[in-house]
Amino acid sequence: MDTLPDVQACSPEYPINLTRVGLTGVKKLVKVLREEDRPIVLISNFEVFVDLPSNRKGANLSRNFEVIDEVLEVVVNEPVYEIEELCGEIARRVLSKHEYATRAEVKMKSEYVVKRRSPATHITCQEVVDIFAEAVAKAGHLRKVVGAKVVGMTACPCAQEIMRDLVREELEKLNLSPEEVYGLAARLPVATHNQRGRGIISVEVRDRRCVSLEKIISIIEESMSAKVYGLLKRPDEAMVVARAHENPKFVEDCVRTMAKKVVESFEDLPDDAVISLKQINEESIHQHNAFAERTATMGELRAELGLGV
Repeated sequence: MDTLPDVQACSPEYPINLTRVGLTGVKKLVKVLREEDRPIVLISNFEVFVDLPSNRKGANLSRNFEVIDEVLEVVVNEPVYEIEELCGEIARRVLSKHEYATRAEVKMKSEYVVKRRSPATHITCQEVVDIFAEAVAKAGHLRKVVGAKVVGMTACPCAQEIMRDLVREELEKLNLSPEEVYGLAARLPVATHNQRGRGIISVEVRDRRCVSLEKIISIIEESMSAKVYGLLKRPDEAMVVARAHENPKFVEDCVRTMAKKVVESFEDLPDDAVISLKQINEESIHQHNAFAERTATMGELRAELGLGV
């Protein structure tokens, strides 16, 4: 029987290099083990790419499917604790199976369920957090990233100060002393407009060093004015609103708070590890959204915070 032709290996009509060729929308079930808790099962969406030289018409995409299945089968039988390690292993194997490629890239996104207790009544509820990992493999080099996107609440400091002036004006009508006016205005809950905030942190991971996803999620939540919950009773609602208005933050404040907490929380990360911090606030009184971002190395952030060696 004649051997079937390898059409992908033929020369293309236009000899142009392609940066990424691969698969998107590949869904797989991933089991992540934890040392002191039951395993997490994630329905994960993968993207797998390689670069393509100008002398090849196409990439062998079926090999990408084979590599994902092969690695996930290993996951079932061997302890795997970090999703970034999984992506790194897939990237290494994809690169080894595509002899013409110089670079392989893997992206993984999943929904991660975390348990929460409402702040006042302590009702147990579940929240869904988006987590992700990436890996890029080149000859002798592997770069891994892990991160999360978390929803929270912010309260606008600017509008709150305007409202505080109105509160002072009303208090002055009661013939109170200036000290009493400013003291009451400082203690009373003061209205402002709120935003649903979306904080995103990604951390570059080296070697086998572990970056806790739970810690990343916590940092994002604590960098906004208040956490949000799926289930709240009236006392919980009052507490969440009060907390947010006692802790107003601009979108820029959220990113700077995340930066400080990342530096404090991940002391073992090397200075050249790259950190990406983003905050998106969906405005309630405007039609636009507010956005802030910082991408820097750990060394740069440490130096700016006065924590450099």
